[in-house]
Amino acid sequence: MSDGQGVDIAKLKAQTTYNAASDHYEDAPLAFWERYGWRTVERLNLTPGLKVLDVGCGTGASALPAAEKIAPNGHVTGVDLAEKLLTIARTKAAQKGLQNIEFQAGDMEKLDFPDAHFDAVVSVFSIFFVPDMKGQVSRLWRLVRPGGKLAITTWGVNFWEPLYGKWLEAIQRVRPELHSDFRPWDRVSTPDTLRQLLLDGGVPDAEVVPESGVQALESPEDWWHIVLGSGLRWTVDQMGAEAAAQVRTHNLKWAKDHDVKNIETNVIYAVAVKS
Repeated sequence: MSDGQGVDIAKLKAQTTYNAASDHYEDAPLAFWERYGWRTVERLNLTPGLKVLDVGCGTGASALPAAEKIAPNGHVTGVDLAEKLLTIARTKAAQKGLQNIEFQAGDMEKLDFPDAHFDAVVSVFSIFFVPDMKGQVSRLWRLVRPGGKLAITTWGVNFWEPLYGKWLEAIQRVRPELHSDFRPWDRVSTPDTLRQLLLDGGVPDAEVVPESGVQALESPEDWWHIVLGSGLRWTVDQMGAEAAAQVRTHNLKWAKDHDVKNIETNVIYAVAVKS
């Protein structure tokens, strides 16, 4: 298999996974999508009339608040591989009465926009899905006009702990062939690694800020909503109903026995201004 074929398969996997996860993506236990989308936009200090690109936009967690900030005559373009997530985003935009936003199905590695086309380019929880992160940062930076901003938000350390580790343990026991210790977000899960990525991609002087966070769980069942509404959905769909039920039982019992009330959702924000 060539490297290109491998990348294409990875993208198809991501597209399939998040299309499937769309049925739980908006569940209350996944409120962190919207929370960190808003927090990212707040750091950009957007003003009316600007032109914004959001790559890996999902259901609009950052694209929609950006559209509100730059209304009425600004414009937001949201791009994502998963059409079902975009359908939800379009519905949310219509409900909010936002007419200055559009959502396109597309690959953030193959964006067809001119250089220096946007006042702000946003990537929230998406940069680490690209094998060549440095190249992707360079591509996004080229799209930012002089005086414009690039915002990249990633997961910090202890992603969804303590329950993510127990998820992996259960997969190892029930369906070991589906177990993987590779976590793409770990490549940029500290301020130093994210800052270095930006430097390697040609982005100097970024402001990089870590933020501690948690997602409250009303009950252990909330964890399974997060599993089904996230990238973990791929593994669930591959393992079959019986194995999935075993993993679910193990995870929820451990959460109940240890009185888990929240999971960690630590993030890192980076914002750079192009001189």
